[in-house]
Amino acid sequence: MDKHKPSDEMIKDLDNMLSKINAMEIVASDDYQKNSIKVMRALVEGQIHSINEFGHLKKAMDLLMLQIFEVQNKSKS
Repeated sequence: MDKHKPSDEMIKDLDNMLSKINAMEIVASDDYQKNSIKVMRALVEGQIHSINEFGHLKKAMDLLMLQIFEVQNKSKS
């Protein structure tokens, strides 16, 4: 089983996809294509947002664990 990519690399790939989507929008010729591009853009932007929020959640969990360890160490003293 392969490891997943680091978040920085995933965001870079998604940014590249977003650039391609923007280029597709320029050459879109009808409403169906334009609406499809809007959906793709929303999905990619949502994925970028989710990755960023997950990073914030990881930091918050780390801070919480540090606080728990501090409380445990004070109670043992």
